[in-house]
Amino acid sequence: MSPAGETASRPLSRTSYSRNRVQSLLSTLTSIFEDAFTAQGLDRSFGEVTVSQRPDLGQFQCNGALPAAKQAKQNPRAIAQGIVDGLKNRPMFADLSLAGPGFINITLTDEYLEEWINRIDGDERLGCARKVDPCNVVLDFGGPNVAKSMHVGHLRSSIIGDSLQRLFRFVGDNVTSDIHMGDWGTQMGMLITELRRREPDLPYFDPDFSGPYPEESPVTMEDLEMLYPQASGRCKEDPEAMEEARIATAELQQGRPGYMALWRHFVDVSIAALRRDFGSLGVTFDLWLGESDASPRIPTMIERLKEKGLVDISQGAQVIHLPPREGEKEVPPLILVKSDGGVMYGTTDLATIEQRVNDLEADIIIYVVDARQALHFEQVFRAARITGIAPTGVALEHAPFGTMNGRDGRPFKTRAGGVMKLQDLIQMAREQAELRMQEADIAQDYPEEERREIARKVGIAAVKYADLSNHRTSDYIFDLEKFTRFEGRTGAYLLYAAVRIKSILRKAAERGFAPGRILAPGSRERELVLTLAGLPEAIAMSYDKRAPNYLCDYIYALAQAFSRFYQNCHILSEENEALRGSWLALAALCLRQFELVLGLLGIEIPERM
Repeated sequence: MSPAGETASRPLSRTSYSRNRVQSLLSTLTSIFEDAFTAQGLDRSFGEVTVSQRPDLGQFQCNGALPAAKQAKQNPRAIAQGIVDGLKNRPMFADLSLAGPGFINITLTDEYLEEWINRIDGDERLGCARKVDPCNVVLDFGGPNVAKSMHVGHLRSSIIGDSLQRLFRFVGDNVTSDIHMGDWGTQMGMLITELRRREPDLPYFDPDFSGPYPEESPVTMEDLEMLYPQASGRCKEDPEAMEEARIATAELQQGRPGYMALWRHFVDVSIAALRRDFGSLGVTFDLWLGESDASPRIPTMIERLKEKGLVDISQGAQVIHLPPREGEKEVPPLILVKSDGGVMYGTTDLATIEQRVNDLEADIIIYVVDARQALHFEQVFRAARITGIAPTGVALEHAPFGTMNGRDGRPFKTRAGGVMKLQDLIQMAREQAELRMQEADIAQDYPEEERREIARKVGIAAVKYADLSNHRTSDYIFDLEKFTRFEGRTGAYLLYAAVRIKSILRKAAERGFAPGRILAPGSRERELVLTLAGLPEAIAMSYDKRAPNYLCDYIYALAQAFSRFYQNCHILSEENEALRGSWLALAALCLRQFELVLGLLGIEIPERM
C-alpha cells in the first residue's frame, strides 16, 4: 500500500480508456512516436509527446531521444534524426525539426487540425473517453458533527470532495459519496445530560416510559447550537458532569429507548440543517451515514481480531501494533479500546472500512480530510492491511488538503476572532459579488431577483474557484475582494467569459446565423484550436492526482485563448458565411468545454450577466 496521502489506485493511463471514435491529440501523437521508437529497436515509452515549451519552435515536442540514447549507448541526435526521417513523409506533419542534443519539435498541418477539431466538435464527450475498467469508488468527505452548524472549516473538504465525485463519475467510475457524520461519541452524552438538566420532565428521561415517544423533536438546530458549547464547557470544568455524560453515552450505545429516540431527533434536526448548508454550495451525497452506522460492527470485529492474535494490551488499552514495512516510517500503535472501555475514532474508521469493503464492494476508498490528520490515516490504513479488513486490491487513499487562511496568514476567522458559519461566508460572498457587479455595471438593469441570483452564482464561483485553483495540499489566503474581481484568475472572470460566449451565440441566432463546419485554422484561430486539444489531458491529470487545480488551470487558459481569438475575429460582423459559421462553431465548442469543466468544479454559469 502506498503511504497515506499518496495515490494508491490504478493510474488513469491511455490504456485505461475505452476506444472512443475520437482520441486525444496528444495520445494520437504519442502513439505515432511510440511506434517510431519501436521501429528503431528502442523502448516505445520514449515516444511520449508533450505540449511544446517553445511555441516558436513547434506546437509539440518529443524528448525521448536523450534517455533512449543513454539506454542504447548511442548518439541522441542520431536517434532523433532517425525518428524524424521515419515520420517526415506523413501528411499530418507540417514540420519536424531537431533542437539541441536531440529534442524533436513537432508542428501539425492546419488541414490535420481541421479534421481533428471537427471530430471533437461532433463528439458528445468532447474527445474525453470513458474508462474501460471502472472502479467502485467511495469518497468520504464533509465529515460534520451532529448538533453543530457547518463553518468555514468544512469548506475545503466539501468543495474538493464534490469536485472529485463529479470528476470520477465523468471519467466512468461508480462513485458513492458518504458524508460520514460524527454522531455517536461522548458529545451525544453531553447533549443528553444537558437537555435533561434543563427539561427533566421530558419522557425521554423516564426509564419507565413505554412510548411512543413524540414524533416532533423537542429541540431545534438553534437549540442544539446553544446546548452543545454549554454542555462541553460544563463537562470540561466539572468531572461529575463529564462522568454523567459518559454514562449517558454508554446507555445510548447500549440502546436505551428514550436516549435512542432523543438521539434520533438530534440527528434528524442536524441532517436537515446540513442538507440546507451543503445545498447552498451545490454539494450532494449519496449516503448520509455516521459513526453510528459502523458502531454495531465494532464488538464482533474486535473479537475476530483478538482470535487472530492481532490485538495486544498496552497500559490497559487494547491496541494493534503497526510494524513498518520496507520504506515505511515508525508510527504509534492504533488504540482500539481505551483502558476505560471507550472506543476511539480509529476503531470506528476500521469498522467503516469493513462496511465499505463488504457492503459497497469498494475498490478505492478516498478520504478528503485535512492534512493534519495524516498520521491518523497512516495508522488506520496500516491496521486495515495488517488485519485483512482492507484486502489486497482495495486502495485506501488520504487526499489531504491545506488550510484556508485569513490575510494575517492564520486560519480564517471572523473579525471578532470566532469561527465563521458557512452560511455567513456565503452571504459575504454574495454581497461582495453584488458590489463588484455594481462597480462593473453588470446586470444593473436586470430585475432584482435575477440580479441577486447572478450575484449568488458569482459569489459561489469565486469561493470555489479560489479554493480549487490551488493544489489541494497548499494553504491559501482567503480574500473575497480579490476573488470576486471580473479580471484575472478568478471564478467571476470565468463566468463572465462563459456568459459572453452565450451572448454571442444568442445574438447570432437572433440574426439567423448558424454554426457551420470548422475550417482549417489560420493564425487567428490556431492558438484556440490547440488549446481546445488539452481537455482530455487536464481531465486525466486531475483524476490521477486527485487534484482539480489542473482543470482550473485549463479552463483559465481556454478563457484567455478565446478572448484573444475574439479580439481578432469579429464573429457577428464577418460577412463571409463559411468563415462566420466556422467561428461560431468554435465559440459553441468553447462554451461546451466551459460548461463541462465548470460543471466538474461545481460552478454554475448564469444565462446572462
